[in-house]
Amino acid sequence: MSDERAPSFSCKKRQQPAHNMVINPTYLAQRTRQSVNWNDAQRRVARSYREWIRSAPEIQTMYSLNLSVGELRTKMREQFERHRYVKQLPVVDMLLFQSHAEYQETLNYWKQLPHILKYFRAEEDPTAHLPKNFMSGFLEGRN
Repeated sequence: MSDERAPSFSCKKRQQPAHNMVINPTYLAQRTRQSVNWNDAQRRVARSYREWIRSAPEIQTMYSLNLSVGELRTKMREQFERHRYVKQLPVVDMLLFQSHAEYQETLNYWKQLPHILKYFRAEEDPTAHLPKNFMSGFLEGRN
């Protein structure tokens, strides 16, 4: 008899590349709720902001982006700053819900590369601008 051993199989799971990830719809799922008061809303916004900022390296790797982590974090901050002066609590709650939905879709790899790069279109394409008014947008073919 030969001294060949049967191949051994380990019980460790190999981490799969991002493009072969198993879809788990409950990954990062949260119960939707309303903020109790402004302090609660501020705490929730800060938590959401930190989640986005901490996930920048993972997003860069997952989507194979040719952008630095710093550029991603700058864009994330810009998106939060756009709504800095919102003063209505229900609107803040709605923005938090949308932010978490985007976060979950991004980290679950449910988005495609163009969905991520749309945030960087203005920097990449100087002709990408918003029309000055409705009529100029209508004449340009933008609805």
